[in-house]
Amino acid sequence: MRRVLVLVFPVLLSWSPGEAQEGRVTLVSRAPFPRVAEAMEQAVAAQKMVLVCHANAQRGAAARGVTIKGNQVFMVFRNDLAVRLIAADARAAYEAPIRIYLYENPDGTATVTYVRPSTLLAPYNHPDVRAVGTELDPILKAIVDQALAAG
Repeated sequence: MRRVLVLVFPVLLSWSPGEAQEGRVTLVSRAPFPRVAEAMEQAVAAQKMVLVCHANAQRGAAARGVTIKGNQVFMVFRNDLAVRLIAADARAAYEAPIRIYLYENPDGTATVTYVRPSTLLAPYNHPDVRAVGTELDPILKAIVDQALAAG
């Protein structure tokens, strides 16, 4: 048993949950967090995407009387793309909606991070699935660029 623990323990130490994920894009704004958060919703609509879900941890915490820095997840997709994914490989729809994570930095600015859709959909070996990922990459980039330009 000790030999197993000795062999496993160094492996556990080498893993860090903060390590970069392949295809992850992380950008920092110059604008204040609230302005970027508002601009994010506008950018989603401007890119003709749908805000499927908006998780706002700051608002949830405030409802309990707890104050935290800004922390929101925007989950975006479009029905026509979902239909294409399901038609090509129903398993690929697991990756929808695409998450955009926005959090407040200590100086009040915002950091936004997401994984490129082409990276999320790459493991599915159907060309139509990969085409959706490739199509979504510039859309997600445009959403994030527009939101970060708020200022």
